[in-house]
Amino acid sequence: MNDKADIDYGPLEELIGVWKGDKGLDVAPEPDGSENNPYYETITFTAIGDVTNAEAQVLSALHYRQIVKRKSNDEVFHDETGYWMWDPVGKLVMHSLTIPRGVCVLAGGKYTGNNNTAGSVTIEVAAHVDDRDWKIIQSPFMQEMARTTEFRHTITAGGGKLTYAETTIVDIYGKVFEHTDNNELLRQ
Repeated sequence: MNDKADIDYGPLEELIGVWKGDKGLDVAPEPDGSENNPYYETITFTAIGDVTNAEAQVLSALHYRQIVKRKSNDEVFHDETGYWMWDPVGKLVMHSLTIPRGVCVLAGGKYTGNNNTAGSVTIEVAAHVDDRDWKIIQSPFMQEMARTTEFRHTITAGGGKLTYAETTIVDIYGKVFEHTDNNELLRQ
């Protein structure tokens, strides 16, 4: 790994730091419909440098940890960790994540340089259980009882503000459900 100051993090540069937000809404599946959970959270993105794969690909990487608490009872209901990676040659953004339910995701997408007003950037990644490149892996129990088939994540950051919208398609309780999360966070 090189000195972090010399690394080109591309669109991920705007993510580095600690973010807090209290405008979150989680729409989660329930046996008889859905449940709306207002939440607050902290996401910490830490620059870790670059990584070389097979002496041919150099990725710039951020480690992150996301802790989400319900407003109703102040209890953690989501704890996620993973990496955001930037491939400047391929113009690819990758998002690998793990949640302690036996589910791992490697999502990716081409970065098109979609800078918005005030210098913000928008990053979009996706994965599908049957995709050749961007996959979802889950434990046998989850495949049987709460199978995740698709994941989409859009994140916009700039000017001290970060917003995201995340959709996970889950086959649960005998139906296909669109589980969504979104929030607006401020840099601390």
